[in-house]
Amino acid sequence: MRTETQRPVGLAVVGAGYWGPNLVRNALVSPHTQLHYVVDVDRERAERVCASYAGVAATDVLAEALCDPRVEAVAVATPACTHLDVALTALDAGKHVMIEKPLAASYEEGLHLVRAAESAGLVLMCDHTYCYTPAVAKIRELVHAGVLGDFQFLDSVRINLGLVQRDINVLWDLAPHDLSILDFVLPQGCSPLAVAAHGADPLGVGQACIAYLTLQLSGGAIAHVHVNWLSPTKVRTTMVGGSKRTLMWDDLNPAQRIAVYDRGVDMADPDDLALDERREAMVSYRSGDMVAPALQEREALQAAMEEFAACIREGRTPATDGRAGLRVLDVLEAANRSLMFHGSVVALRGEAR
Repeated sequence: MRTETQRPVGLAVVGAGYWGPNLVRNALVSPHTQLHYVVDVDRERAERVCASYAGVAATDVLAEALCDPRVEAVAVATPACTHLDVALTALDAGKHVMIEKPLAASYEEGLHLVRAAESAGLVLMCDHTYCYTPAVAKIRELVHAGVLGDFQFLDSVRINLGLVQRDINVLWDLAPHDLSILDFVLPQGCSPLAVAAHGADPLGVGQACIAYLTLQLSGGAIAHVHVNWLSPTKVRTTMVGGSKRTLMWDDLNPAQRIAVYDRGVDMADPDDLALDERREAMVSYRSGDMVAPALQEREALQAAMEEFAACIREGRTPATDGRAGLRVLDVLEAANRSLMFHGSVVALRGEAR
């Protein structure tokens, strides 16, 4: 017989568009969740998603799912502009909430959700799916264990021939992935302080289709993100540099997603040099081995939903909680302000830490 902590969490998925069916599929195969409803404003779309799954009801009325005592939690996969209303309604009904990125359409809306969840003692989790990939988990492990040395930089490229959108720019569409990864892997005591963003709209759609984002990090480190809807090729790479080693992650290379290079630049301490030696270059180059850690592949969304269920049962905070989502929104809003002022450096609020 299953104990209370082992019993699957009763779930409703809200949104049957692009991401919702992925949530539905993973909720159904996981022993940690039991899906009862799919909710969508287009009932026929919800019915199509449910058609192959017995015991899952389709509805276009959110209250119907929230009134069912079997439903303990809600996974939200609706447009960001609706996140506040949908999630707040669920929280008010006493349900735990997982929300597709970004957490909300603005920092203020995200803060409202975080405070509502904390006040009610409910789990609020942001579906920063990449943080639950084996590759990103390994990057975090290596950074936090000091294997790379002191954190120096992160450089990320996320480009493809993507869906050009008119309601949000490329930063809000693609950069949340990279910003959530940065937030997840940064070592303790290192955090973003300010951001500068440059973008271009060569198509004239009214939104930046290409953008470059630079973040100043505490301790003198730096992070850079390049996002682009107009690239003819798809690239998903992240480089993380430390004082000892540098890591390269290529998400499109299943044979070797991560490579750790014992190669870099060392600086000699002037106090250790003789007077005449100080006139010589203090730079030395290190060329050591490359190691490719073995990764056990699994679907990231499955791991994310397991984390959501475990946090509900164990009463703990998710690895990507509402405040993690809020920190991403802080950077995105500052980046938008920077774009408006042609790349000016904009300080972050930093309130979500």
